[in-house]
Amino acid sequence: MNAPGPAFPATPPDQVFDWLDTEAGKRSRVGLDHRPHHRRPGDDELDLAGEDYLGLARDKRVAGAAAAAALRWGAGASGSRLLGGSLELHAELEHELARFVGAQAAVVFPAGFTANLGAVTALSGAESAIVTDKHVQPSLVDGCRLSRADVAAVAHADAPAVGHALATRRKRRALVVTEAVFAVDGDAAPLSRLHEVCREHGAALLVDDGHGFGVLGDGGRGGVHDAGLSAQPDVVTTLSLSAALGAQGGAVLGPRRVVRHLVDVARGFGFDAALAPGSAAAALAALGVLKEEPHLAAKAVDAAQNLAHGLRDAGLTTSSPAGPIVSLPAPSAQAATAWADACAGHGVRVGCVRPPAVPDGVARLRLAARATLSESDVDRVVKVVAETAPRGARS
Repeated sequence: MNAPGPAFPATPPDQVFDWLDTEAGKRSRVGLDHRPHHRRPGDDELDLAGEDYLGLARDKRVAGAAAAAALRWGAGASGSRLLGGSLELHAELEHELARFVGAQAAVVFPAGFTANLGAVTALSGAESAIVTDKHVQPSLVDGCRLSRADVAAVAHADAPAVGHALATRRKRRALVVTEAVFAVDGDAAPLSRLHEVCREHGAALLVDDGHGFGVLGDGGRGGVHDAGLSAQPDVVTTLSLSAALGAQGGAVLGPRRVVRHLVDVARGFGFDAALAPGSAAAALAALGVLKEEPHLAAKAVDAAQNLAHGLRDAGLTTSSPAGPIVSLPAPSAQAATAWADACAGHGVRVGCVRPPAVPDGVARLRLAARATLSESDVDRVVKVVAETAPRGARS
């Protein structure tokens, strides 16, 4: 008979969550507390904290489509995709996304986070091995944790390390997880080489293209398309609809049988309210704008590269952007927070990325370039970021 566990005195109701105050104090002391910035209509700040890479979130064609859809279909979809929430809008968006990148099929999710969770967990499981880049973003990390698979996290952008992990795995099924453009530093994964390694070892490749779609490749078709992998039978792509398309939601694209499987088993698809009509219509309209104005993609990347060049000329260390993201390491989390606050005080809003969002533990400023940034905007950002840089941030 098992011995009873230790008995603890009853905690008074008003003290049950006292441990939260202790944890908050620990985070505050090392600069890891977060204070959301609440934007107001008409703010004249230069915003490089968000991910509106093509500047479409406020485009009248996109916002107007969202408003019209809300009036026609309602504020929400009223249920999950499997319980009355599936709309013609969703099907149209899925068809157009798949056709745009050359994939067989697509399925949209209420958020990019749940698209990644759904894809990783549905395409793995206890009988699978997952090999993931150490620098993937938290939604992919959480998908790996929930997958029940054997997970190996390998060196960043290291195809030979992926090959070694695949060669020594203990499970027959295998899934390699990476990003096309990494969310923190904005560098690119060696997708072609990773695909070759997957082929050598009989593994599937899952690529989060949320920060490449809309800005990389032919007309913004993304990093996966640019690598020639969109139509491959062993490649799956995930997207965020809130980045280049300026809307909200996520999507998974790939072989038709993969999409059919996700519809059947992905919990974020079957047990969450479907993507709101306004968001679906906005993403569809933004995709239409991108088709009509493909030059927007290159403009976003050019803006990021101009930012990086200017900041380096000012003596700062930056990442080498493959897409729209530029990051600058900070001496500490506290220094990064103070740096971002100082930039905001001069009318430039930048991202401040701290652990656990940074897998290497190095806090950063994260600048998201946009196609709509002018030369004078870039000059202003460089001036403000350089003038407010803390000691230790310069190369």
